[in-house]
Amino acid sequence: LGGTRPLQQLIAAAYANAGSFMRNKKLMRFLPKQSHTEHKSKEDIHSHYDLGNDFYKLWLDPTLTYSCAYFEDWSDDLETAQLNKIDHILRKLNPQPGRTLLDIGCGWGTLMLRAAKTYHLKVVGITLSKEQFKLVSDRIESEHLSDVAEVLYMDYRELNREPFDYITSVGMFEHVGKENLEGYFKDVAKLLKDDGVALIHGITRQQGGAVNAWINKYIFPDGYVPGMAENLNHIVDAGMQVADLEPLRRHYQRTLEIWDTNFNNHRNPIQQKFGYEFTRMWDVYLQAAAASFESGNIDVMQYLISKGPSGKDLPATRAYMYE
Repeated sequence: LGGTRPLQQLIAAAYANAGSFMRNKKLMRFLPKQSHTEHKSKEDIHSHYDLGNDFYKLWLDPTLTYSCAYFEDWSDDLETAQLNKIDHILRKLNPQPGRTLLDIGCGWGTLMLRAAKTYHLKVVGITLSKEQFKLVSDRIESEHLSDVAEVLYMDYRELNREPFDYITSVGMFEHVGKENLEGYFKDVAKLLKDDGVALIHGITRQQGGAVNAWINKYIFPDGYVPGMAENLNHIVDAGMQVADLEPLRRHYQRTLEIWDTNFNNHRNPIQQKFGYEFTRMWDVYLQAAAASFESGNIDVMQYLISKGPSGKDLPATRAYMYE
């Protein structure tokens, strides 16, 4: 897929050049300072995720999953690969029916609702997007899941509930900001029962840093991509332990390339509604992101973590993840 995208190839080549301005740490001081108060976090989420559900329905798959897919077979279509990813995450938790799961940053709800329907968990999802909250609420009602599923429109820092058996958080920590990253993992620990298990999935890099200034301004305001080791330090400092790590860089490159193809297949209606500049910016964003993963500049990591020694409910080997 990547061979049909000259812009992606150009950006990937720039990343491959060790002297590229994109890797120049001296430029970091010129990037805008970031604020992640609860009010500012809501503004940032609204600017990206509240463009309208119909916009995302045009180019995401039918599950409306806006994160890295998991291609068990490289020929999988996107919907299959997204369901693969959700099952891969939930299987890693080794979930037991009847227990509780919190999904921090639940998106359009596919993971939390699959956890309720297929894995028989009692689930709570949190989102700061009004559009996502409305759609998930409608799904819970239409699928008659109100006795086992609940969605909350709130900041995760405001949640005051009894701890959960399991926590999932997919594509979330990139939004919290460097100054709140330590607190984010401490909140995960606070919301997780002793011996509970969490799966945290997100974009990382070799060393943490703000996103590209252009993407920060036009696409993802105030984003911060932490270093892999930075997250590990915060996990340990929060009193949790790492049970498993899995990088999925190539899977996200392929996901982004499919998204970009879908986006351009619907370019005319998008441009009619949002205009040429918006449409071009999103095309550039998707290709630039794909190039970043292609070059290894960034990665996506799944951290399986437990609150307690190795998680007493987790099997001793990885075999259970693939059963």
